[in-house]
Amino acid sequence: MQTILLLIASNTFMTTAWYWHLRGGVAVAEARSLPVVIAISWGLAFFEYCLAIPANRAGFAAGWSAGQLKIVQEVIALVIFGVFMVVVLGEPLQWRHFAAFACLVGAVGFMFVGR
Repeated sequence: MQTILLLIASNTFMTTAWYWHLRGGVAVAEARSLPVVIAISWGLAFFEYCLAIPANRAGFAAGWSAGQLKIVQEVIALVIFGVFMVVVLGEPLQWRHFAAFACLVGAVGFMFVGR
């Protein structure tokens, strides 16, 4: 559970670091200074690393393989991005988002079968 919670927190920071500057549309995004956006995003990404590395260590110590850790991280990232996309960027979810999520959940299932 510690691994999952840390991965949720780390992916929240990373999604914000990568996409916060797009809020407000193209005109607003292009008006922001790229060096400033990069500096702010790197600052946010620092916290992602501070959470992701302990998450992966805890999961590995609990018996998860690197592949299992990665695929779980991808599912968490997709869920967090979906929420961010709707809540922060105001973009609607479409069927393809749900289809992609279903494929990743299937991948998680395959990674944990036989463990």
